[in-house]
Amino acid sequence: MSFTLCLNVSTIKTTPLLDKIRLVSEAGFDGVELWLNDVYEHIGRGGEVSDVEKALADYGLIVPCTIAMRAWGEASDLEYPLMLDDCKRRMDLAARLGSPTIVATPPRDGRDLGVITERYADLLKLGRESGIKPIMEYISFFGSVTTLNDARKVVEDVNDPDATVIVDAFHTWNSGGSFDDLRDLPLEMIGHYHFDDGNAGIAQGAQTDPDRMMPGEGCIDLDQEVSILKEKGYQGTVSLELFNRDLWAKDPADVLKIGMEKMQHYFGD
Repeated sequence: MSFTLCLNVSTIKTTPLLDKIRLVSEAGFDGVELWLNDVYEHIGRGGEVSDVEKALADYGLIVPCTIAMRAWGEASDLEYPLMLDDCKRRMDLAARLGSPTIVATPPRDGRDLGVITERYADLLKLGRESGIKPIMEYISFFGSVTTLNDARKVVEDVNDPDATVIVDAFHTWNSGGSFDDLRDLPLEMIGHYHFDDGNAGIAQGAQTDPDRMMPGEGCIDLDQEVSILKEKGYQGTVSLELFNRDLWAKDPADVLKIGMEKMQHYFGD
């Protein structure tokens, strides 16, 4: 059973975009999960999208997923068309970079799941115009789509063959989810997988992005989680995704060397 090992560039956030791509390749990853805001920043500094395309081709990296579309869920009815325009631009850019999926981030504050489902359906339709599939995210410290089961309900209710969930070890654990939640999730609903650990020194449910730990250095039973994925027959893409400021202060090459060792430990043949 094989997995495609990738790096979400949030793990080395402070490194310039083109250096991120080079370092990810040099560390031995198969793919790089790009943040579109990094691409916009590169353009704002005088660069071109073609620079990113060339770097991806030169270093032989796939783009398994792109981050992200935001504000579509919480926008007022008046603002919503403008948010859809922004989402469409982001989808077009992600598709140009060769990404098959783009993350649909849920509202930070409470919002009815029915409204989120209706709007996710709009994103899926727009995605077909761009040739890309929006993938539903759940955020454990947000107030709307908080758990894996919340995201699953949105995907089930939207009843669209392109609808999937981005499973995240940290968010499942931090939201109080169980291994049974992952075990019961239909395989075809898993669009991508984020790999990370929780901080043993902070209470479950009280953690946010900066508290994520390198896999195997925290408190989540990742052996069990990966075992479930293997039992289910998942053979898709996996991204190491951290937001740890201590890691941002270190040499990114060293961080990625350790990250790849961790990924190979859990996902190697």
